[in-house]
Amino acid sequence: MKTLAEIFEHTLKDVYYAENAIVKALPKVAKAAGDSKLKKAAEDHLAETKGQIETLKKVFAEIGVKPSGEKCDAIEGLLKETDGLIEETEGTARDAGLLAACQAVEHYEIARYGSLREWAKTLGHDEAHKWLGEILDQEKATNSKLTNLAVLEINQV
Repeated sequence: MKTLAEIFEHTLKDVYYAENAIVKALPKVAKAAGDSKLKKAAEDHLAETKGQIETLKKVFAEIGVKPSGEKCDAIEGLLKETDGLIEETEGTARDAGLLAACQAVEHYEIARYGSLREWAKTLGHDEAHKWLGEILDQEKATNSKLTNLAVLEINQV
């Protein structure tokens, strides 16, 4: 890749792959969660993530590229780590670990969407800039909810 447009398209495909992988992983997280609020947070984010995938399809349309994913090693690693937590933990430790794993995914998404939003602006993709900003705001809000859940409930001894 030699241009901003090329890295933008590549990263868009990367995050599209990631969101689709997250849709597959969140039901597993919800099922493994012992805390009802953590379970609900995973279920709520599943619905939100499905909406984000639809928004990404609009971004692809604006830039004239067919929606497709490109394997994202980062999300694969984060989800593999989550699977390991499910297998190796139980009770309060599992909920704390799952919440931390969910936040790791959110932080990854925040980083990606922040870059994509600014690249869209630079490249003159005004609608994509707006849509990517909306997804970024959703990811930040989810991270904030998870932080509050951790601090006020899950991480309490």
